[in-house]
Amino acid sequence: MQRIISLLPSAAEIICLVGGQPEMVARSHEDDFPSTIQHLPVLTKAKTTFTTCADVDRQVSEALSQGQSLYDLDVVQLKSLHPTVIVTQDLCNVCSIDLISVQRVASTMNPRPEIVTLNPTSVVEVMESITTVGNAIGHKQEAKQVRTELEARIEKCLGTVQAIKEETQSGGEEYKPKKVMFFEWTDPIYPGGHWTPEMIEMAGGVHPINSAATPSQRVPIESVVATEADVLIICPCGLDLETTRKEYKSLMKQEWFQGMANRATSIALVDGNQMFNRSGPRLVECIEWLVMLLHDRPEFEPTGFPWERVK
Repeated sequence: MQRIISLLPSAAEIICLVGGQPEMVARSHEDDFPSTIQHLPVLTKAKTTFTTCADVDRQVSEALSQGQSLYDLDVVQLKSLHPTVIVTQDLCNVCSIDLISVQRVASTMNPRPEIVTLNPTSVVEVMESITTVGNAIGHKQEAKQVRTELEARIEKCLGTVQAIKEETQSGGEEYKPKKVMFFEWTDPIYPGGHWTPEMIEMAGGVHPINSAATPSQRVPIESVVATEADVLIICPCGLDLETTRKEYKSLMKQEWFQGMANRATSIALVDGNQMFNRSGPRLVECIEWLVMLLHDRPEFEPTGFPWERVK
């Protein structure tokens, strides 16, 4: 029997999906899905406090410039739980506790726990993470089944998009993918990075500002406006839908965004804490949702997907 600690929200989702939830002994403060893990001890705490996107960016920049971690780790409690496996990441020091801090603690423990590090930058690598976690916690077959089912859903999306393209072309028209501007942060502006552009392309759209599998980079307003996007998706990393609504209202007070909103044929607000920004199984729901949004195919909308249409 393993004693598993998750220090990454997507890891917690994978662990539970492959049957490892009974073996979890602790989690990070951000591990909030599924709700059945809420009773577990929390080992991390954010040093930043959310007020506005602009203020959080300032807090993060100051901390990183001084070489400080953005999170506190409860070392005493972690050691007392005697974990055999700790699942964490080394992709983004802004998103969760950094790997070095975890390694430093683990190196002082006897027996030393296995550290599983997840660093996916693409949809395929997210699927591979499921296999990695399943193997590490002794749920190899369950992970294989989960991955097979998720990949089948992705293939259904790809097949539908291909059929739409072929139908358009058979009617003598050129298929023109909708240009999507995905806001991963709104002030300053960070467009969707890593797997997000790839997912938009899978759904038959195009994300003209960031390349697939690359980190999100801060971009000037002029570059955002120049995309002439057909679809605007506001999905700030870590923010729930209610907070995202407030950030959208702030955007709408700015003339450059008003112009983009008037031009766009569709504007959607999405819970950026639950969707798109976690490299876990629910990215498949995000691909399905994109197919629904870009092609008006309501049958692809996942049940309970946390979003609202404002245009």
